[in-house]
Amino acid sequence: MWVNPEEVLLANALWITERANPYFILQRRKGHAGDGGGGGGLAGLLVGTLDVVLDSSARVAPYRILYQTPDSLVYWTIACGGSRKEITEHWEWLEQNLLQTLSIFENENDINTFVRGKIQGIIAEYNKINDVKEDDDTEKFKEAIVKFHRLFGMPEEEKLVNYYSCSYWKGKVPRQGWMYLSINHLCFYSFLMGREAKLVIRWVDITQLEKNATLLLPDAIKVSTRSSEHFFSVFLNISETFKLMEQLANIAMRQLLDNEGFEQDRSLPKLKKKSPKKVSALKRDLDARAKSERYRALFRLPKDEKLDGHTDCTLWTPFNKMHILGQMFVSTNYICFTSKEENLCSLIIPLREVTIVEKADSSSVLPSPLSISTRNRMTFLFANLKDRDFLVQRISDFLQQTTSKIYSDKEFAGSCNSSDDEVYSRPSSLLSSSPQRSTSSDADGERQFNLNGNSVPTATQTLMTMYRRRSPEEFNPKLAKEFLKEQAWKIHFAEYGQGICMYRTEKTRELVLKGVPESMRGELWLLLSGAINEKATHPGYYEDLVEKSMGKYNLATEEIERDLHRSLPEHPAFQNEMGIAALRRVLTAYAFRNPNIGYCQAMNIVTSVLLLYAKEEEAFWLLVALCERMLPDYYNTRVVGALVDQGVFEELARDYVPQLYDCMQDLGVISTISLSWFLTLFLSVMPFESAVVVVDCFFYEGIKVIFQLALAVLDANVDKLLNCKDDGEAMTVLGRYLDSVTNKDSTLPPIPHLHSLLSDDVEPYPEVDIFRLIRTSYEVITRH
Repeated sequence: MWVNPEEVLLANALWITERANPYFILQRRKGHAGDGGGGGGLAGLLVGTLDVVLDSSARVAPYRILYQTPDSLVYWTIACGGSRKEITEHWEWLEQNLLQTLSIFENENDINTFVRGKIQGIIAEYNKINDVKEDDDTEKFKEAIVKFHRLFGMPEEEKLVNYYSCSYWKGKVPRQGWMYLSINHLCFYSFLMGREAKLVIRWVDITQLEKNATLLLPDAIKVSTRSSEHFFSVFLNISETFKLMEQLANIAMRQLLDNEGFEQDRSLPKLKKKSPKKVSALKRDLDARAKSERYRALFRLPKDEKLDGHTDCTLWTPFNKMHILGQMFVSTNYICFTSKEENLCSLIIPLREVTIVEKADSSSVLPSPLSISTRNRMTFLFANLKDRDFLVQRISDFLQQTTSKIYSDKEFAGSCNSSDDEVYSRPSSLLSSSPQRSTSSDADGERQFNLNGNSVPTATQTLMTMYRRRSPEEFNPKLAKEFLKEQAWKIHFAEYGQGICMYRTEKTRELVLKGVPESMRGELWLLLSGAINEKATHPGYYEDLVEKSMGKYNLATEEIERDLHRSLPEHPAFQNEMGIAALRRVLTAYAFRNPNIGYCQAMNIVTSVLLLYAKEEEAFWLLVALCERMLPDYYNTRVVGALVDQGVFEELARDYVPQLYDCMQDLGVISTISLSWFLTLFLSVMPFESAVVVVDCFFYEGIKVIFQLALAVLDANVDKLLNCKDDGEAMTVLGRYLDSVTNKDSTLPPIPHLHSLLSDDVEPYPEVDIFRLIRTSYEVITRH
């Protein structure tokens, strides 16, 4: 344990030095042999006798660490330990965090002040952490709150989250003091040797947070703003501090983007209470928020879903007859599982689908088993669960809430649930599609629209079905390929289950990479993106939204009207008022749902493709999933999310195509290409039949597919790009390459994309197959 520095006059009396450096000495007490060390002789016998005679409160710890400056004869005890392991951890911390730092100081007084201040800060922080009980607001933290508001002139509404002992590098010399982390600010204060150092940085002004490791600063945090850089080091627990800083910075950025206060965020504690928020409770709220965000992202769940808890367990997987080790996650409306081994198996079970939860009979082979059955007659067997009884009770409580909500929704929505039953209860919904099915009912498009109680028309068929292109005889081989793909998915569903509760494995990913059948695309997009969950839990929501938004006009609707006829105009579905009207309804409904986003250019391109393969209401929920979960902050007036990912892409380009990076920076091409590629998921820069395959992979893998594909495109054009003289030439090279990406499996005749960069007098690139390019994109990452 660390101890307040105490002066020692005789450093070697009754002690043996085991390690030493210019500033610190690790010693073991003579006569102590608990770790196998010898302690013979008269001195050892005397020490052993004293330890036996003295009571425990008066005994001396067998290990200690002393501090001494090179030119001084005075030593200070700064740490002691009851075991070699404990004292060694302290010693290693000193070597990694303090030893190099001390060489910066030029005089002995500064070194003494710094070391003693640092040790006292560590002790105070350790006591703070260990004395704070979960539901107790300690006097020390109250004092820290008062000091924080006094030192930095903060209003009472500004709540302190936590504070840490650390060093701030002001110039070439570190200043030992305290870092205060509040809801809106990062602050630092130090007062040593009559010199004061004070720093206040707003979270919204921070452009980057990094954990840096250099020879001088082996463990430091770099805080960058638009005008300066700040370095902090010598933390007791740098990982905990950095994690909290990231959480607060991310929350502040979201607040800035949404132009809303933290009081409006239901997932954060209310901040306008007069009494000070307990440090442990506020920090616990932030940690819970971060865990819920990771949980939702992992399983593509609605943005208001909150994680209740998780536990290690095993899952019986009938497709390979094994018990897979992983973790079960339980939240208000879902039970989810993911294997420890990446991509081995994942599972999503909405509680609305659950019919039975029961504790199976325990046995030596299968300890603490739990069986969960669903409406589509699938049964999932979990085992090796800790606190199984408590877990079953929590699931039962959530099930009761879900059942009550379903009944209330049925009473409210009435006939709306008939369409939901078709999606969730009919096992053949995904399997019955066929590229050769009859389309006689599609002749009159008006029949494919539904009039609800408010007389609001909505398309009940996909536009691709209503306006299917008649393929000439030479495309029959491609129809055969489509049929084989459908059969492969049928076999997969038979083995791994069907619908939202199916087992998702590496084989599922392989099927997506081989191409999703055109007739199944919309329903699989809905399933893989998680949009199926939002649609199922909001029956009648879309029709109500369309009815409320009809006839309303604002800036968003004006922009929508301007772009409607620019959305996939070469496809027959958008060459008449029926397809245009469906696109108008979806975009307008979303603008009214989410006024913070409203409408952004590129949304029309993406939504038109969604409408081709998904029913109108399904396309709306796919757009919700895209804008609010999968590509957050992409589609707003400042496209901040896309700009952030553009920065990430630049870093990836530096790592994976370093020979090209400097050239691309000089040309300014990376920012230009990545913005258009990312915002439209390659739909505006690649032939339609090829780009829609990218969308397939995106709904399964998320944004990393776009990163990987963009890197593969750069990697394939390194030599040509290095010879480009300006950005126009580089854009032409990339445009011609993307024009050459084909989908030979497509059942449709080629449809040109919206912004072709290929002129008639330029020789085209050799064809590049989209499936080969996507697989190459994974290889580019692994190759490097």
